[in-house]
Amino acid sequence: MDEEIGPAARQDQWKSYCKTVSLLAFQSFGVVYGDLSTSPLYVYKSSLSGRLNDYIDETTIFGLFSLIFWTLTLLPLLKYIVIVLSADDNGEGGTFALYSLLCRHAKFSLLPNQQSADEELSTYYQPGVGDPAISSPLKRFLEKHKKLRTCLLLIVLFGACMVIGDGVFTPTISVFSAISGLKDPAPGKIPDGWVVLISCAVLVGLFALQHRGTHRVAFMFAPIVVVWILTIGVIGLYNIIHWNPRICLALSPHYIVKFFKMTGKDGWLSLGGVLLAITGTEAMFADLGHFTAASIRLAFVGAIYPCLVLQYMGQAAFLSRNMSAVEDSFYQSVPRPLFWPVFVIATLAAVVASQSIISATWIYGQIYIPEINWILMVLCLAVTLGFRDTNVMGNAYGLACITVIFVTTWLMALVIIFVWNKHILLALLFLVVFGSMEGVYLSAAVIKVPQGGWVPIAFALVFMLVMYVWHYGTRRKYLFDLQNKVPMRWILTLGPSLGIMRVPGIGLIYTELVTGVPSIFSHFVTNLPAFHQVLVFVCVKSIPVPFVPADERYLIGRIGPREYRMYRCIVRYGYKDVQKDDDNFENHLVMSIAKFIQMEAEETASSGSYESSEGRMAVIHTEDTTGTGLVMRNSDDEAACTSLTRSSRSETLRSLQSIYEQESGGVSRRRRVRFQISEEDRIAPLVRDELSDLLEAKEAGVAYIIGHSYVKARKNSNFFKTFAINYAYSFLRKNCRGPAVALHIPHISLIEVGMIYYV
Repeated sequence: MDEEIGPAARQDQWKSYCKTVSLLAFQSFGVVYGDLSTSPLYVYKSSLSGRLNDYIDETTIFGLFSLIFWTLTLLPLLKYIVIVLSADDNGEGGTFALYSLLCRHAKFSLLPNQQSADEELSTYYQPGVGDPAISSPLKRFLEKHKKLRTCLLLIVLFGACMVIGDGVFTPTISVFSAISGLKDPAPGKIPDGWVVLISCAVLVGLFALQHRGTHRVAFMFAPIVVVWILTIGVIGLYNIIHWNPRICLALSPHYIVKFFKMTGKDGWLSLGGVLLAITGTEAMFADLGHFTAASIRLAFVGAIYPCLVLQYMGQAAFLSRNMSAVEDSFYQSVPRPLFWPVFVIATLAAVVASQSIISATWIYGQIYIPEINWILMVLCLAVTLGFRDTNVMGNAYGLACITVIFVTTWLMALVIIFVWNKHILLALLFLVVFGSMEGVYLSAAVIKVPQGGWVPIAFALVFMLVMYVWHYGTRRKYLFDLQNKVPMRWILTLGPSLGIMRVPGIGLIYTELVTGVPSIFSHFVTNLPAFHQVLVFVCVKSIPVPFVPADERYLIGRIGPREYRMYRCIVRYGYKDVQKDDDNFENHLVMSIAKFIQMEAEETASSGSYESSEGRMAVIHTEDTTGTGLVMRNSDDEAACTSLTRSSRSETLRSLQSIYEQESGGVSRRRRVRFQISEEDRIAPLVRDELSDLLEAKEAGVAYIIGHSYVKARKNSNFFKTFAINYAYSFLRKNCRGPAVALHIPHISLIEVGMIYYV
């Protein structure tokens, strides 16, 4: 019976899979391929500008097309579609995804608070992707030298910052090139100023749409790109047949050799324009998290690649017979009756082209970052108003694009060695084939730094400086905490009361330490000798994975003996996780601690001894509430209310809490629950007492204690360190969201402890 059902079930699964991939491929047109598909608007104009104007003839045009064809074939098709898309990080792509893979398979990470428990996450190692235990001389060499790992981080940051520059120039050149078509049907009647003004208006409208989210934007824009790509493909085919069918001969790389023999150095300089044909290629990898590798491959191979080849071939055929039309070859190659429909579609496609790289700056899914969105808009408007010329924009855009592609090639070579565990010769082959080709394009783009290429470099250096200063200051602050943490023997000498008054309630002490007790604790009790009866040291840390499953997010441990009622909770997030305002955090925490208490008691009973070793942590599955010894009920359940310990909050505090929640709409919607010890489970007396103390403390209230730190450089520090810490890092901290806001801590429950860090 199973044999009869098996093939039918597999066929249904295959149909469902094909339907899903096809739908995602359709959506990818609107988010991923807008930029790549609008490159024909300006590639030939940028390539044939400057000194190459003196060489315009059929051989030059054929050679230029041959360059474009083989560049499209080798880089987007062979490198990205065939190879790079396979190097995803749990479905995520981009520069940081490759770096994350390297950090997990080799000790390249500079994050100081990593734990061996992190490697047990289900998303840490991908099934069938290499063996991290395999070592090599090169791997040990890179792991040993911190300066090399720092250089790798700087290269990754530079590539990521160039992506931001890419996001500035993609909307600018795409929209400006499309709107420039207005000058073609009415020469002299549409001033350049109007083209700039209309372009700016379109850009403002584009960024205003971003709040609608990726999926809605994809469904709005995908049909536009599909119509656009089919239109330019058909027009290209028409131009091939109508103007010069001999252009098909230029598919041979022989014409590339003839091109460089004729043009020499001037031909090399024109490569800065040719590489504009592959702008938007990195979006295929950067936007991978929004789709799947299969859907992106299907869309590219099935429509994008053939239509682009036809368009570039047709435009070259037109230019070979109309060499005076270089300044506006795309629009002049369009048959006159179709000009206005094509212009409208081109303008809409240019808007979509801007979308691809903007989406890459979003967080996964439908959430966008307003600050990043509006900063990009301001920068796009500044570039449009400042440059007002497609060629200058192309110089800047090409340099940003090829730099990101070049960085990806080097990171990919390391992934082949350390993640895929392939032979180093295979990585060298990849590097030689693609790196040498991209190096030639990069050299041609760098020459044009004075003609606009300096702008993306300036953007990248500023953004990279901000990132590195933040990383440096945060790391120094962490090391200070690590070196000044409270010794456990000091806590043990204080006894269970810790030498202070233990008041009702739970105190959540936020720290970046994953072991030990932070100095903020001793600083607090020294100035205010009272603390809560239950103490939980909470560490919110980042893991080099895109996502941490919700059921594996919490690590719970104990600090000191059982009677101290001190615990540690480590909350783990991936680099793509969104730290949402979790209304149930306090409830999850109580349930997790209760489950840890039960697990610890079972282990003690089985082993016959009790150990309260510091650093002993356990992953608590929050989705599974069994084994906690607690029952959770809604607060309006009268039966539950009567069976619980009476709240020890004062009437004044309850009144203030009520007023605060009425004024704060978000807090008023929090789920109110009460806990009670299960009467059905057989619970040991010591465990029952500890659970009782935990519930009593929860009922009394939860307080959040965080450090309000002032970071200063030591007096004997050099000038650069003093400037980085006292001015740059201090400025960034003052202008960023505070920890209380970032962690969504209710203000009425917040206690801030001021501290000065001399690093």
